[in-house]
Amino acid sequence: MDENLEVIAQTEQWIKVLVIGCNFCPFAARAMEQHSIHYQVETATGWSAGRVALLKECERLDQDADIGTTLLIFPTAFPKFDEYLRFVTYAEKQLQSNGYEGIYQLASFHPLYRFAGSTFNDAANYTNRSVYPMLHLLREESIRKALEFYPHSPAGIPENNIHFAREKGTAYMKLLRDSCL
Repeated sequence: MDENLEVIAQTEQWIKVLVIGCNFCPFAARAMEQHSIHYQVETATGWSAGRVALLKECERLDQDADIGTTLLIFPTAFPKFDEYLRFVTYAEKQLQSNGYEGIYQLASFHPLYRFAGSTFNDAANYTNRSVYPMLHLLREESIRKALEFYPHSPAGIPENNIHFAREKGTAYMKLLRDSCL
């Protein structure tokens, strides 16, 4: 199997098992069913290449209304979480400086994700621990529309996710995530 296809297959499995299976994102199942997720693998490892890839994906979203969301996956870049967080800040600034603020929003996922103030082994970190470092580009208009029909308070989603992950425990959450590789 082509390495990029394997990365995409593992990422899709992670979405099915953790994101949808644990209901971390109540909107992901619909996007998966509609085949509106675009997966882009970026094998270069530098910030410059990451910036170029991010802006290409913004342009792709600009040109293709059938793509609801994009996962920009970095299988060989940003192995250290702190470096990844610096890149996320840089990427958000790139969106702003290129006129995409209010149009696209970034969500971030990393295999070593750690919420500020949490311990490394806190099961809650698995709500954002993916199989690869990645940026999730979302259309802000799509988020607004989805929330119009969401019957619960969206502010409760993160707390529900944290509660679920902690209830299941770190070993269980790690096992689920690792089963996707």
